[in-house]
Amino acid sequence: MQDVREALMAGRASDGRPVRRPLSPHLQVYRPQITSTLSILHRITGVGLGIGTLLLVWWLVALAAGASAFAAAQWFVASWVGRILLFGWTVALLFHFCNGIRHLFWDAGYGFAKPTYHRSGWIVVGVSLVASLVIWAVGLVVW
Repeated sequence: MQDVREALMAGRASDGRPVRRPLSPHLQVYRPQITSTLSILHRITGVGLGIGTLLLVWWLVALAAGASAFAAAQWFVASWVGRILLFGWTVALLFHFCNGIRHLFWDAGYGFAKPTYHRSGWIVVGVSLVASLVIWAVGLVVW
């Protein structure tokens, strides 16, 4: 029995000579770029925001349920695991927000030049990390 995938991998180069192509592009074909990396991170942070929102809902439901339920939720949120989760949620929220603004500019037709999307990508990363650290520094000082 012949493997049908071999026929799908046959193609022609621009000069007409036959070449063997992969079935679909993957990480072995393309090097990581800032746009692809941030796109993947945008999706991951979207999932992380959904999961982190469950933690927030648990905390709010415990607040409404009474003192003992709230004490248990507050104990978890104030633990080192809870703080790491909240810090990750903060970074995810700010990254997703900043990268969403970047996408709005793209939707409006701005920022497609290579130097511009490289710069805006690093700005998104920098602003989301610095803003997260500032928010947490202020929060820990006030707390």
